[in-house]
Amino acid sequence: MNREGVLLLGGTGFIGRALSKRMEHEKRAVHILGRSNIGQLGKILPQCGTVIHLASATTPGSSANHPELELDNLTLTLHLLELMKNQPETHLIFFSSGGTVYGNPDRLPVTEDAPIAPLSNHGAGKAAQEVFCNTFRACGHAVTILRPSNAYGLGQTMRGGFGLVRTLLEHARAGTAMEIWGDGENVRDFIYIDDVVEACMRFIALPQDSGTYNLGNGRGYSINQVRRIVEQVVGIKLKVFHLQARGIGVRAVVLDISRIETRLSWKPQISLEAGVLHACSWLRQA
Repeated sequence: MNREGVLLLGGTGFIGRALSKRMEHEKRAVHILGRSNIGQLGKILPQCGTVIHLASATTPGSSANHPELELDNLTLTLHLLELMKNQPETHLIFFSSGGTVYGNPDRLPVTEDAPIAPLSNHGAGKAAQEVFCNTFRACGHAVTILRPSNAYGLGQTMRGGFGLVRTLLEHARAGTAMEIWGDGENVRDFIYIDDVVEACMRFIALPQDSGTYNLGNGRGYSINQVRRIVEQVVGIKLKVFHLQARGIGVRAVVLDISRIETRLSWKPQISLEAGVLHACSWLRQA
């Protein structure tokens, strides 16, 4: 059977749509499954030599008070791994979370060898899925685990409590006030969507890869710094009000990306300032 196809599991989300667009442009055979049609997984999987697992039904905020919601994500991953037992030559690329699995690391930038210590249920769910992916890898399967930072850019839709850059731009457009949990000095790593797609495409071209990689920009920005960048781009001062910090909030995460840079001969190309400008221009034309 021809297995040149790429399966995007969770391909209807932000990163999935961007990957799909790139692959269609390159005339690759791509199969897209959202959570609504997961039942077709067993039928489509045998046609694919690469599976990119992006599917997640939760965010750090949505499962904060409902840890049981993470069970759906884990169940789907276990189902996928069970089906893939019969396809030992198929390459799995699993999207974990560089922003949540490390918790508050002792050193920044944080490397892939740092302890996993999530503070949120979402991070714990991703960590659990990683453990099962590692077990699958130990059985001889090629499994690439990516730990992306905060992806943003063209095509990102509004999702409550998720996507800082997109949320700030939306409030700027609507003239509404934005809630900020804590003092706004929490630091995150932000990566433009095109850089995520390029890295992922390079891993597709490495079907025997079986490593774990941070996928980010390698530079940290506080929420307040990102807000000021957005204000400079849109030319107005944003309205914000502060709420008490949440216990699930990681104080600072910046990813060490030297491993992925070496593996792929890749570097992120879009700075946060340039990426915000691109995203703002896209929204104005939307």
